[in-house]
Amino acid sequence: MKLEEYIQYDAVGLSELLKKKEVSPKELTELALNRLEDVQPTLNLATSIRKEKALQEAEQVEVDKAPFSGVPTMLKDVSQSLPGEKLTSGSKLLADFVAEVESNFVKKLRESGFIFLGHTNTPEFALKNITEPKLHGPTRNPWNPEYSPGGSSGGAAAAVASGVVPVAGASDGGGSIRIPSSYSGLFGLKPTRGRMPVGPGAGRDWQGASINFMLSKTVRDAAALLDELQVFQPEAAFHAPVFVDNYTEAMKKDMKKPLRIAYNTASPVGTPVSDHAKKAVQKVVDWLESEGHIVEEKDNGVDGVRLMRDYYIMNSGEMNMTVQALEQAIGREITEDDIELEGWLMHVAGKSVSGADFSASLASWDTVAAQMAKLHETYDFYITPATADVAPKIGQLEVPDEKKEEYLKKIHEGTKEDKLQLVYDMFLPSLTYTPFGMLANLTGQPAMSLPVYVSDEGLPLGVQVIASKGEEHRLLQLAHQLEQTDIWIGMKGNPYFS
Repeated sequence: MKLEEYIQYDAVGLSELLKKKEVSPKELTELALNRLEDVQPTLNLATSIRKEKALQEAEQVEVDKAPFSGVPTMLKDVSQSLPGEKLTSGSKLLADFVAEVESNFVKKLRESGFIFLGHTNTPEFALKNITEPKLHGPTRNPWNPEYSPGGSSGGAAAAVASGVVPVAGASDGGGSIRIPSSYSGLFGLKPTRGRMPVGPGAGRDWQGASINFMLSKTVRDAAALLDELQVFQPEAAFHAPVFVDNYTEAMKKDMKKPLRIAYNTASPVGTPVSDHAKKAVQKVVDWLESEGHIVEEKDNGVDGVRLMRDYYIMNSGEMNMTVQALEQAIGREITEDDIELEGWLMHVAGKSVSGADFSASLASWDTVAAQMAKLHETYDFYITPATADVAPKIGQLEVPDEKKEEYLKKIHEGTKEDKLQLVYDMFLPSLTYTPFGMLANLTGQPAMSLPVYVSDEGLPLGVQVIASKGEEHRLLQLAHQLEQTDIWIGMKGNPYFS
């Protein structure tokens, strides 16, 4: 197989070739590693490459043993731990940390037959919507390396959008699958809370806001991955009802008509939304109406600013807990020189968050979940832009030095409310780019980003669709139908696929 052929296949397609013995696992692994070697100097997508181990594992694969036996992939350099391999979480504090335990999500991937090439870049502790950690440097967008592929699964997006692997491990705690999908022309699905494995050693990630899954080029890959990876995990804090049918088959079924669909292009936090994002949504709305569906512009009634403030309370409490655990592990106090600004401000703010504050913030998630459940009694889907604009340039969302000094000083002053406001103010420039993602994380609903738009400058932008909990199959049906039309952009225009 030639490289130009390899990059056109999705994971399902490669698996079919392997089972027909038309290619070998070693051949695919070599092609993927060669591609990675070619693009890494420009894109900086990988934090580690396990070349020799991956080739050895490829020699031992039994292609008929599991659905994806012999298909190469990459893991995200946070939470997706592989024993004997570094897991840095994008932090210099963990630059030399080697995992001893395999995460349950990675275990499911391994049992599905994937060969792991290494780990992909992520912002420190996955806290940002861009991937520019001080430890590893910025990952660049295959569509245009002057721009970011987003975050926090930016390295994963670059790996798929440059043709290194057909799918890559990702996670989504505030849009971190859908944001890089929007910026990279990929299909990005965030499953229902409780659908994917968590732990070991933890029954939830970010109090249930974060969930692991994978980035893909095609809808059928996402469906096949859901079939393989969905789990009932007794020790987990949250459970989604197991989908007893087959996602791959359900994806192909026609949607009932007419669907009733709500959409909104206004930012939930009152920030600007670009014409690009509005045009992308209108493109999907026009298609839905041409298909006979009822589409109405509708505000969901959620107080987006309040929801974001409660989200940051959770983040701050979680970051304070992370720092305390790291201090215990390394045997010394952690200072502002040890971690990046975002994590430090959240850690300090988190010290002021009481148990009552934390509980109240989580209770507000449930209130919003009830609001969205009420909305879905009338509407099958809720559509927004996936991001408010095309990708920012590398360094564009970096906090200026003078602002850093101001934030570092002010975070130790004032009341608890002052500290939390400082966190909000610090994130506002980046939140302006991505205000739509957090809703589905906090309600636990499944949501997807559809690659349906490219700007005149050649940068992609996705449209988000949210469904009721447990209805990934309906999202897949909609995405599969759109994938058959000219509206679907995918890799068209991506220089790595031309």
